[in-house]
Amino acid sequence: MDKLTEYPKLIKRILTEYVELSNRNSNLDIETFLIVDEEKSHYIWMNLGWQNKERVSGMTVYVRIRKDKFWIEEDWTENGIATDLIREGVPKEDIVLAFHEPKMRQYTEFAVAS
Repeated sequence: MDKLTEYPKLIKRILTEYVELSNRNSNLDIETFLIVDEEKSHYIWMNLGWQNKERVSGMTVYVRIRKDKFWIEEDWTENGIATDLIREGVPKEDIVLAFHEPKMRQYTEFAVAS
């Protein structure tokens, strides 16, 4: 797999599927959308709107591609975006669970960093 060309396509496809699914079952007052910065390889699944007279604004998932690895900065999905990446053939050593403190990453089954 050519990481430089395939990794951006892969994460964009996975997150697009999630956003589309979320929009089908969504509260009409909350927008769910994907923000993509292809130049710097940032991918954000965002929610924005109002619920019960309160502002809803937050990231569900934030992934960036850095040094030929997926850096999962934020992930509030049930099974984890890493699971989807592995299912698509991405090796665990190409996935950094960046939401874990750097010294704790050694205890996961994924990449420490670098």
